[in-house]
Amino acid sequence: MTLDELIPATHVLDRLRTPDKAALLNALARAAGEALGLPSADIAAALAAREALGSTGTGGGVAVPHARIATLSAPAGFFARLERPVAFEAVDGQPVDLVFLLLSPEADAEHLRALAAVSRRLRTPGVAEALRNAAPAALRTTLLGA
Repeated sequence: MTLDELIPATHVLDRLRTPDKAALLNALARAAGEALGLPSADIAAALAAREALGSTGTGGGVAVPHARIATLSAPAGFFARLERPVAFEAVDGQPVDLVFLLLSPEADAEHLRALAAVSRRLRTPGVAEALRNAAPAALRTTLLGA
């Protein structure tokens, strides 16, 4: 599965405004639940359980929260650029303003490959800064490198 397949244009959220990490994860769960036709409470619970294992804040203002959802039929990605950075307990202690949410079915071998592809792209030199500076209409193409 390519990033292009993983994140349709309707899964890009710009200027998302949340006061903290918990509210951010809940807002992402609501957006994902609405887009995927799944209960947002189930997504929020799965994200909270994953974050309890350790923060998915990868550093440099980026977080890649992810979870497996039993009722999901295929992997789905969502990208959010935040209006203001929020504390996320990231590995470098810096707040987060770019978030890629990855949801996968429980028995999906693509989960780790998709997670690696997203992480590689966001760690590519210049990509995070380009995303911060991109016009709203160019967010997805900047993320995809198109």
